Amino acid sequence: MRRVLGPDRVLGLDRVLGLDIGGSKTHAILADAVAAGTVPTDDGGGAPLVQSVAECTVGSANIASVGEEEAAAALDDLAARLGIGDPVNHGVHTVFAGAAGADTPAARERLTGLLSRRFPGARIRVDHDTRIILAAGGLTSGTVLISGTGSAAWAKAADGREARAGGWGYLLGDEGSGYAVARSAVRNALQESDAGLPAGPLTSQLLAQTGAAEPAGLLDLFYSRPERRYWAGLAGTVFGLAATDPASAAIADDAARHLARLALTVNRRLGTMPENAPVLLAGGMLVNQPSLATRVRELLADNGLTHVRVLDRSPAWGAVELASQLADAPSRPASPIRA
Repeated sequence: MRRVLGPDRVLGLDRVLGLDIGGSKTHAILADAVAAGTVPTDDGGGAPLVQSVAECTVGSANIASVGEEEAAAALDDLAARLGIGDPVNHGVHTVFAGAAGADTPAARERLTGLLSRRFPGARIRVDHDTRIILAAGGLTSGTVLISGTGSAAWAKAADGREARAGGWGYLLGDEGSGYAVARSAVRNALQESDAGLPAGPLTSQLLAQTGAAEPAGLLDLFYSRPERRYWAGLAGTVFGLAATDPASAAIADDAARHLARLALTVNRRLGTMPENAPVLLAGGMLVNQPSLATRVRELLADNGLTHVRVLDRSPAWGAVELASQLADAPSRPASPIRA
């Protein structure tokens, strides 16, 4: 299959921008779409080949996480780093942004507005981050399970039906995320202290890593430094101790069970759970903590989901591929295109 270029594209000069916008950072890839061929997809079709021009990682452009002003500054930063900072001559034909928490029309509209002002005239689409992960994995249907700073699951059936669970944010949920794991470790330290017990291995490690003198110091630090990325960065301590420390092992297993439950929930909502339904594990926790990914695999296999793999490609590449597909679609009178 060969894709036909839209009438408003210039062969060999088209640029697409893929954005993976998380709660703590934004990964951007600027690419040239190549019309000379396609790469196969799991449905027997093909997606346009793309060649990376430049990429960078900047602060979060997630409005819900950092506010509109900081999100706009992050977009300005990435545009400057990619050499597309001129709003008049940015040269970007299409932008596809996968953003954590972009689950409602209002959330997508706000980010679309920021991107439209930064890249005037470009086709723009904003969607939730799980969609770009599925594309990055070369799939058009399946389940995406994310555990990073936050957590969420999303599934798409072959007939187009979709289901999503989790992604509530750190105030209401995000169980199984890096932040939640670190929060549980702090709770464990405070519970030990309340019971008059000496600091266990996990508490001792947390005190050493944070510089707190005692568990009460962890309490003060947790409220005075609420940045989720900072605490999520301490979650690795739990997994490092899980093989020998019962408290750490319990927290790690609880995280795995929460994550597996999310993946199973979206599959059950779709009403089908075929034996070979693919599941993609993504996010910093599942990618960088093999023991967590292994335990999640075991729990999913126990419930009939056996085709599970860890995403081995940046989600931003999925955004690039979706941007290329959008660029190939016929033009519409209204601009920008909204999800």
